[in-house]
Amino acid sequence: MAKILLVDDAAFMRMMEKDTLLKNGYSDIYEASDGADAVEKYDEIHPDLVIMDITMPNMDGLEALKTIRAKDANAVIVMCSAMGQEAMVIDALKSGAKDFIVKPFKPDRLLKTVTTLLG
Repeated sequence: MAKILLVDDAAFMRMMEKDTLLKNGYSDIYEASDGADAVEKYDEIHPDLVIMDITMPNMDGLEALKTIRAKDANAVIVMCSAMGQEAMVIDALKSGAKDFIVKPFKPDRLLKTVTTLLG
């Protein structure tokens, strides 16, 4: 079973993502509340997929993305961003993100991305 790490400073966003994944057969799910926590958890659990918000306190998603990719060039990371953050999305893709999801998103969009990347 694929390990998935959800990273967002908003607990309700992590809960929505987790609910969607659990309802669709993904059960090995971990959570982090900011970029620094994400880097630490990534090192501990080596998830198959990371779904990460861009705007967070302590360490933002872009910095966490770059830190994780520097350690593991094969890391599969999807960034989440609010509308109007096109420059950040472009930076994320250039830094190695595999995809991005614009918030607020529909559960189908999240699932399509997860199943595409995990097979």
